[in-house]
Amino acid sequence: MTNDQPGPEVLTEAEASRFLGEHLFAALTTVKRSGHPHLSQVIYKWDPAERIARVSSTTDRLKVRQLRNDPHIALYVASRDHTTYAVVEGTAEIIETTEPGDAAGRELLATGLGLPEATDEEAFRKQVEEGRVMIRIRAERLYGMALDLPPAMKEL
Repeated sequence: MTNDQPGPEVLTEAEASRFLGEHLFAALTTVKRSGHPHLSQVIYKWDPAERIARVSSTTDRLKVRQLRNDPHIALYVASRDHTTYAVVEGTAEIIETTEPGDAAGRELLATGLGLPEATDEEAFRKQVEEGRVMIRIRAERLYGMALDLPPAMKEL
């Protein structure tokens, strides 16, 4: 991505999707009862084929409680130098682990977001004990931007 002049360049959906697949950390935005945004740092997994971002959490977390009240959600991912970003906007789906080895637990384990260091049996048991949930964000809107800055500006 280069321009004759430094400036912004809108990412195509394919470029935004590829960018999302290359990162691990994001800011997750939920909506407070007041209507204000609430942001939290999360680890996520992007599935480009399904256009779904997955985030592991627990039922007692503020973001989960807010999503139960208002499922509108956005996931913001930035490059280390902050010159590129992508956003997934959608409606959250919360999948709860209710018994060891259920569909939610298997999905968590498969993404690597749910206790991958434990054996399957241990992980499934711990997921239920912790009240672990999978937050799915199906991309209703996917967009991003990149800035083509001179190297000296990237160091600021």
